[in-house]
Amino acid sequence: MVDRWFFALWPPPALRRALCERMPGWLPPGGRLAHGEDLHLTLVFLGALTPSQRDPVIAAADRVAGAPFELVLRCLGHFPRVGVAWCGPEPEPSALLQLHQALVALQHECRLPLERRPYRPHLTLARRSGAPAANFGSPLSWSVGDFVLARSVPGHLPRYRVERRWPLRPGYDLGPSPMQ
Repeated sequence: MVDRWFFALWPPPALRRALCERMPGWLPPGGRLAHGEDLHLTLVFLGALTPSQRDPVIAAADRVAGAPFELVLRCLGHFPRVGVAWCGPEPEPSALLQLHQALVALQHECRLPLERRPYRPHLTLARRSGAPAANFGSPLSWSVGDFVLARSVPGHLPRYRVERRWPLRPGYDLGPSPMQ
């Protein structure tokens, strides 16, 4: 099996614990719960990368910047075709969508295949799962201060490893042309 790489937002430990405490009440029995250390919000999926592909991706990510922002997790959902139960932000902050677009531009610049599906920011809670069986309850707030490059580690738990972090800096606006 090959490592798969992606850019993501990685929740702090307190938010991970809060999500893990709520997951059993949200989800129907029988699904495969995500490992608490694997909870993340994918920004851009890159796929398998060779070392010669990774270096330009990292160099391009060094140029991506944005201001820290607040994410409010308050909705639950389900992707029935793939059996994924998830939680997500509502509303989706413009800073999150701008960061996603900046990383898509980076992916294009590095000549990597682009995702065809529309972007739906979410944290996967369970696989092989039915739809969440409860309301979200009180919202959970997340002060996002960085984004990461992570990879899958096949055959291990947790499944994902953060390989690099980039801080978001106050006062920086991604704007419409983040890669210039």
